[in-house]
Amino acid sequence: MPNPMAVEVVLSNEEREQLEAWARRRKSAQALAQRSRIVLAAATGAKNTEIAERLQITRGMAAKWRTRFASERLDGLVDEPRPGRPRTVSDAQVEEVVVKTLESTPKDATHWSTRSMAREAGLSQTAVSRIWRAFGLQPHRQETWKLSRDPQFVAKVRDVVGLYLDPPERAVVLCVDEKSQIQALDRTAPILPMLPGTPERATHDYRRSGTSSLYAALDVSTGKVIGSLHARHRAVEFKKFLATLDREVPAELDIHLILDNSSTHKTPAIARWLAGHPRFVLHFTPTSSSWLNLVERWFSELTTKKLRRGSHSSVRQLNADIRAWIETWNDNPRPFVWTKNADEILDSVARYCKRINDS
Repeated sequence: MPNPMAVEVVLSNEEREQLEAWARRRKSAQALAQRSRIVLAAATGAKNTEIAERLQITRGMAAKWRTRFASERLDGLVDEPRPGRPRTVSDAQVEEVVVKTLESTPKDATHWSTRSMAREAGLSQTAVSRIWRAFGLQPHRQETWKLSRDPQFVAKVRDVVGLYLDPPERAVVLCVDEKSQIQALDRTAPILPMLPGTPERATHDYRRSGTSSLYAALDVSTGKVIGSLHARHRAVEFKKFLATLDREVPAELDIHLILDNSSTHKTPAIARWLAGHPRFVLHFTPTSSSWLNLVERWFSELTTKKLRRGSHSSVRQLNADIRAWIETWNDNPRPFVWTKNADEILDSVARYCKRINDS
């Protein structure tokens, strides 16, 4: 059967200008640029076979866009939006899932799961999961929070943060706290080493062999730590630790201590000792604000890297392990850098209070 005659293409001046503009595109809409070149070539009287060879396309593509332009003109070269699959979840159903998630709980649980919400709302589990992701809802998660009720909260925050960001001259700033009741735990069976495809394994039960209390002072500028281990956690032990700091820190430097409001820090014996050592200046963090003391960050490192998965058959072994870890830390200390100023912290607390009050 002979090939049908190619459709004749005649362009107006406006059409030619638009097609030439589209054909010059370099960075985007290359499909539209190629279609424009096909039509411009067709307007010169070229056959579909010639156009295909010239533009290195198939003859069918040249015929398709030549015919499309002849019938629909410029609009025929632009891709029409594809309809896609119609929505299966209505706005009302989305609102129902969000409201139920925020304002109710299932009868048999403290929070919704994707499966329980899917049964409740009559949707698929995948649809519920998409809705929760879109609105940032995570019913399975729970975070803790506590606001300080210290009447001097603002003043103490400014005092402590001021020491971090602008420490005084000829002085050392130490973050001090005690990690009490560190348990010497020994597993009831040997810990099995890690193997390819198998993690390290330890028994879930253990034997207690006593406890130890660690007093630590973190130098804010260098990251070095002065530690002292004691069997008990009293003002007597804290006084001994202060004496240790007095020996370790050069005599020509003042000592600013950042510490919490523990009763062992405020006994008459401690007050008398401080009166006899005027270079010690105490800066108390607000109540319920341990996050303001950088030594807590160092305690987290100690717990994660040494204590949590450690096994100790005696307090003596535990103490030796902690001392060795402190020595290793001080060989290459890494100071923790405080970045937020007091105004930013107080603004953040104010925004949080407003949010929980509004809710």
